[in-house]
Amino acid sequence: MNSFADVANLVVVKKKLMGYVGFHNLPNQYHRKSLKRGFQFTLMAVGESGLGKSTLLNTLFNTSIYPPKEPKELTQDTPKTVEIQSISADLEENGVKLKLTCIDTPGFGDFVNNEDSWRPILDNIEARFDAYLDQENRVNRKNIIDTRVHACLYFIAPTGHSLKPLDVEFMKRLGNRVNLIPVIAKSDTLTDDEIKAFKARILDDMVANSIPFYQPANHENDDPEIIQENREVVAKMPFAVVGSDKDITVGGKAVKGRQYPWGVIEVENEEHCDFVKLRHMLVRSHMEELKDHTNNVLYENYRLSKLQENGGELETDRGISNLSPLSKFEQERLAHEQKMAKMEAEMKAVFQQKVAEKETKLKQSEEELYARHREMKEQLERQRAELEEKRKRLESGRGGKPKGKGLFK
Repeated sequence: MNSFADVANLVVVKKKLMGYVGFHNLPNQYHRKSLKRGFQFTLMAVGESGLGKSTLLNTLFNTSIYPPKEPKELTQDTPKTVEIQSISADLEENGVKLKLTCIDTPGFGDFVNNEDSWRPILDNIEARFDAYLDQENRVNRKNIIDTRVHACLYFIAPTGHSLKPLDVEFMKRLGNRVNLIPVIAKSDTLTDDEIKAFKARILDDMVANSIPFYQPANHENDDPEIIQENREVVAKMPFAVVGSDKDITVGGKAVKGRQYPWGVIEVENEEHCDFVKLRHMLVRSHMEELKDHTNNVLYENYRLSKLQENGGELETDRGISNLSPLSKFEQERLAHEQKMAKMEAEMKAVFQQKVAEKETKLKQSEEELYARHREMKEQLERQRAELEEKRKRLESGRGGKPKGKGLFK
């Protein structure tokens, strides 16, 4: 019987077809299947308040995902920790359906002490991984719902200096759990030279702190045009973006942008900002690649770490185990028996401890009852002695009295 290793090392020989077969239509079949099933994408936005996260998301998908926010006064009920808020929207464009889930993190970086601001966000991402892992481990895996975060836009304040400690700490903690895409928010507050220098300092800080972030990868069969597009996208990172969901008339044409006394910033003008490059990468060209990288790299690394923590059997290269199914079953049976024996020992120890505690309490109660019994017995003896003494006094007093002489005596 051939082993899995022999099967994996088989030589694949390319053959030339002698005639028409028809499997070149497989992409069309997948296209029809995808249109029928629809697509799903989860996007997280993280950054300090006031950096235009909601506005940029509305601009990216050209719809009002987030309604206008009203300013709120600080009260006793104002949250003092980072919140995780998600909102889903069903979008459709030219017959293609997309279920978009946007995750916002209000409160991030807004406190005096932001030391652990990253922790609720990391916990939420890992909780989504755990939920997906639980679904994979079920007997029935037909309807697995993918709620994993496929991309995270991290908004950097346009200070023009360098990354803040909070930025470095957050990206280091989450770079291995999510496709991190750094963006410079409200870049219209900086000049072109300032943006260029700021990008260089951000990249230097990320390299110095070993911060991983998502970069489009080139594949073997990619066209030269796609390779060039990827290079242009990488060259623009981190993206300097401007968001606006309002239309402004420029040259008789309505465009999305911002009106200033000195002119107009057009959101979709590549000479003004990198919004077009960000949208092209995030939506038009690399959305499926972001999902694949989440599933094949980030999630698999997390799954492997969970198996190591739980003491599970690690699989070999490409998820194929060298053990036979019977050997694997025997190991699982032994591990299960050891686990049950350990649980039985723990339960027996707990039971013995409870019995010992109960016996101690019963012994204390018995001693208290004996002591009370002795006390009551002694009290009764004292009362009996007192009554006996009174009886004797009464009898002695009655015997000492002279007998009365009657009329006939």
